[in-house]
Amino acid sequence: MIWWRDAVCYEIYPRSFADTDGDGTGDLPGITRHLDHIRDLGADAIWITPCYPSPLADGGYDIADHTAIADDLGTLEDFTTLTDGAHAMGLKVIVDVVPNHSSDAHPWFRAALAAGPGSAARERYLFRTGRGPGGAQPPNDWESIFGGPAWTRVTDGDWYLHLHAPEQPDFNWRDPHVRAEFSRVLRFWLDRGVDGFRIDAAHALFKAEGLPDAGPGQHQDPARNHLMPYYDQEELHPLYREWRTLLDTHPAPPGAVAPGERVLVAESAVFEPDRLARYVRADEMQQAFNFAFLEAPWRAPELRRVIDESLAATAAVDAPVTWVMSSHDAPRPATRLGSELRAGSAALLMLALPGAVYLYQGEELGLPQAHVPDDRIRDPLWRRSNGTDRGRDGARVPIPWSGDRPPYGFTTAPPEACWLPQPEGWGRYTVAAQREDPDSMLSLYRRALRLRRDHPVAAHGTLRWHSPADAPYLAFSRGGLTCVVNLGSAALDLDRLGFSGRPVLASTALPHLGELPVDACVWLSTASDGEDRHTDRP
Repeated sequence: MIWWRDAVCYEIYPRSFADTDGDGTGDLPGITRHLDHIRDLGADAIWITPCYPSPLADGGYDIADHTAIADDLGTLEDFTTLTDGAHAMGLKVIVDVVPNHSSDAHPWFRAALAAGPGSAARERYLFRTGRGPGGAQPPNDWESIFGGPAWTRVTDGDWYLHLHAPEQPDFNWRDPHVRAEFSRVLRFWLDRGVDGFRIDAAHALFKAEGLPDAGPGQHQDPARNHLMPYYDQEELHPLYREWRTLLDTHPAPPGAVAPGERVLVAESAVFEPDRLARYVRADEMQQAFNFAFLEAPWRAPELRRVIDESLAATAAVDAPVTWVMSSHDAPRPATRLGSELRAGSAALLMLALPGAVYLYQGEELGLPQAHVPDDRIRDPLWRRSNGTDRGRDGARVPIPWSGDRPPYGFTTAPPEACWLPQPEGWGRYTVAAQREDPDSMLSLYRRALRLRRDHPVAAHGTLRWHSPADAPYLAFSRGGLTCVVNLGSAALDLDRLGFSGRPVLASTALPHLGELPVDACVWLSTASDGEDRHTDRP
């Protein structure tokens, strides 16, 4: 099986991972220093979110130079050291490419502003004249993901499109210069040893011809995303076929995976399963994040529906589902789901499913969503919502490595110098505190990833369910294991339900033999004692 079909990939948000130079901001050498943590966890690859020069209007996703390293994160030499170190440990390296927009500090956008209306420089972005008397109204009714209009007017009267913050002007993907530039960007990083790319906002590059109005309710119901004139356009797919060909043919430097084994990962916020599956057809990308799973409530029917629909849609195109439970854009599972127990159980559920998995730094520590004081919030959602949406910073605070007080080994700088503040009371969540604790979340993840590797399954296809469709629990098989998760309101009698396997891993201690508590998950071995000797948290 090709590595990416069932890979476990660990997402790193560099500024919040580990700081080595004492400035309070994580950096590339910090990642290199802690690669052993990721290896020992049992991951197959790392995904590094943008480490490029950026004014940080949107956490690094407003990029001023797509082929350089931000000064506060390191150098290209540091990136090479990181990549070489990861490869030496058997870890693949995936980096972010952000093709929908640039920073307003990008040389292209500055040139576009200077060149004026109707210029070739402005064709690289989506500049338009406004509506109404004197063009004083935006060109259409499109709204920004971060709130407010998706258009900003410049001093000469033109308007430019930004589906995100005003500091993130959208590229015009029908301009050949844009297409050529991103082919150059991909080759640049391939030559530096990366094994794949996560494509940010992969569903948004092309906008419908004529830029028609989108109507009311924008960004309110994710299930309607594919109906928006700025999402999921047909022209995306020929572009991704071009990129797939590039990855499959461009020579690889020593240490990197060979052409034909690299991966393209779609961050495509398309929730209609059959339309999402189009991004992972045989000649396009290999993975697409399954956000429907992340968004599903903690109820058996909804989770089962998402699982079944996702597996069926991707099986039709011979691709794996790429499961994700957390990210730098989502509230931490322990907070979103309501408890650490549920977060651990959801992790075991996800890790038992066939396909690939992405973990987000700190997920393996059971971190809750942190509260960031008003005056320290950086996320543009806070400002654009007039202070009604606190944004995503609570999932982006630096992770704790050791100690009982901030900065928990993240940096040698004082806590107040950290780029985002860490909360008090996180001593029990540190890597050091959990490393040798058999009952910790970190130990749970390590054991689960080991068992997952020991019990491989086909990466796609139908699931063999052992639970009735209307049951308050989910149960299915995985390579000699049965996963049972109790989403109901009463403990489950596993023996009465016919689950006679031996518990080999559970999200919590099982107080009574054969009984699964509410919100708990257990993996049962159907192998003989001689075939499977792993027993954890029985």
